Amino acid sequence: MLDDMTSTNRDPRAGALARLAALAADETRAACLLALLDGRAWTAGELARHCGVAASTLSEHLGKLVGGGLLTEERQGRHRYVRLADARVAQLVEDLTAHIAPDAAERPRGLRQSGADSAMARGRTCYDHLAGRLGIAVTEALTTRGLLRQDAGFALTDAGLEWFGGLGVDLDGRGRRPLARACLDWTERRPHLAGAAGAALCRHLLDQGWCVRIGSGRAVKVTGAGERALSGLLGIDTAALR
Repeated sequence: MLDDMTSTNRDPRAGALARLAALAADETRAACLLALLDGRAWTAGELARHCGVAASTLSEHLGKLVGGGLLTEERQGRHRYVRLADARVAQLVEDLTAHIAPDAAERPRGLRQSGADSAMARGRTCYDHLAGRLGIAVTEALTTRGLLRQDAGFALTDAGLEWFGGLGVDLDGRGRRPLARACLDWTERRPHLAGAAGAALCRHLLDQGWCVRIGSGRAVKVTGAGERALSGLLGIDTAALR
């Protein structure tokens, strides 16, 4: 009788949630999701090398991630490209990562890995917006100047909308994506700006050459021109950008 009551009263979404969680409950699939947070499309071969598994093994994992709706794929000739399905998936992965205790992650293996981790903490892309100390510095500067509100969720003020317009950044608020959204930073443990505004600002900084990517990963660094621009536009101390 108790089993029947439990079955009857169970939330119908429980099974779907369990299946979704199971998709990330594998280290290789988790590594794929983290790599794809750079917002770019990867070939199956690139992901296999990145994860350190055979191509056949990786293909099986990709099939599950695509079938579960977390990744999308397209084929060009003999190459198979995959990327995160959308910004909601990126948010899910980043939010889960932010719940990892700082001492739970593996220690860096050697100086090269330690340097890469330091670069990621200094500045990186989180799918399509800025994260790390750079993302936090920009977010705090926008808030201090009254361009962004954080008191009741993230929202651009009228002055903020004018500021983006003055940069020549088009904010299309007609899509399903929120204009501004808080994303918990997994290294800084504080929220940075995401949403359409965060993506547009990141794209503008890269297009202007104010930020450049480091290697082929997610890490970015601010250029000299970027330091001058962000100092003039937002009053950010250049020391906070290095």
